[in-house]
Amino acid sequence: MTTTTTERLLTGTGSDFAELNRGINRAGLLRMRPGYYAARLGLVAAAYVGGWTAFVLVGASWWTLAVAAFLAIVFAQVALVAHDLAHRQVFRTRRPSERAGLVAGNLGIGMSYGYWMVKHTRHHANPNHDDLDPDVRPGLLVWSRAAARGRGFLTRHQAWFFLPLLTLLGISLKRDSVRALRDGTVKRKRLEGALLAVHAVVYLLMVLTVLDPLQALVFVVVHQALFGIYLGLTFAPNHKGMPHPDGTEDFLRKQVLTSRNVRGGRLVDTALGGLNHQIEHHLFPAMPTPNLPKAQPIVQAYCAELGVRYEITSLWDSYAQGFRHLHDVGAEERQRALDVGGPS
Repeated sequence: MTTTTTERLLTGTGSDFAELNRGINRAGLLRMRPGYYAARLGLVAAAYVGGWTAFVLVGASWWTLAVAAFLAIVFAQVALVAHDLAHRQVFRTRRPSERAGLVAGNLGIGMSYGYWMVKHTRHHANPNHDDLDPDVRPGLLVWSRAAARGRGFLTRHQAWFFLPLLTLLGISLKRDSVRALRDGTVKRKRLEGALLAVHAVVYLLMVLTVLDPLQALVFVVVHQALFGIYLGLTFAPNHKGMPHPDGTEDFLRKQVLTSRNVRGGRLVDTALGGLNHQIEHHLFPAMPTPNLPKAQPIVQAYCAELGVRYEITSLWDSYAQGFRHLHDVGAEERQRALDVGGPS
């Protein structure tokens, strides 16, 4: 990609956003934070190496499942680092961002960096848009009543299946990465494919060499399931249950009205990689993560001045809103099943 997400999204922005952008620039909140990212990348890398070192030291023991849980957390943190790299929060130019992203995504966790870049850029351009945002495109789960019509049991009761389905998210991202290599979505498919293959071979060799077959199977299941749950619960609070735009909104309203912030202080900031400041992140994708909390009061006050709704809630309430939305989406289909006398 030749431009940053920010550069692409700022094209044609309206006067309301332009005024906010000037205020954010005056506050210096778009400046790079090399010290923060040096520390964060160093800590995540140390945790990654430390986790696999512990895996080898624990050896063929069921205690290795504790290591699987730890590595699930580390893998999610690596994914969050790859997210910041993709938005050029760490490096401002393409080449170092891409190189580090390939190491973190393809080699580190087995997810195509190029595939995720394309998918996530489309999401940022049209968040929660039923036709244009790949994150709300109908799949096993659907996010609008229109998409739910005519679907079966899973959609009618999808709120109950949300958490179980998240256990498959890590595997799903790997599958989608391979598909993206095959269909040409990824530009550097040979390099990305080679790195994905190295990750898969080394991962499986480590597991099968250190553990007996049953332990290896359980380790992979626990590790990938917990990784999927953590990653899914990191992204779920941001837009799920928020309005779906019709395409007529200006840039500022499109980003603010479809996004939700989550309060909780440094612990939540760390656990969610700063994505709990989703409104500020969507308005300023290249803003370094530690600057997002500083931008929050500026953006919130400006939205109040304009009369634009600014959604901020607790972490647990954000999940509750998402579950309620999934349940409501299936309401018509549940009623239809009752009306025809079938199973609800």
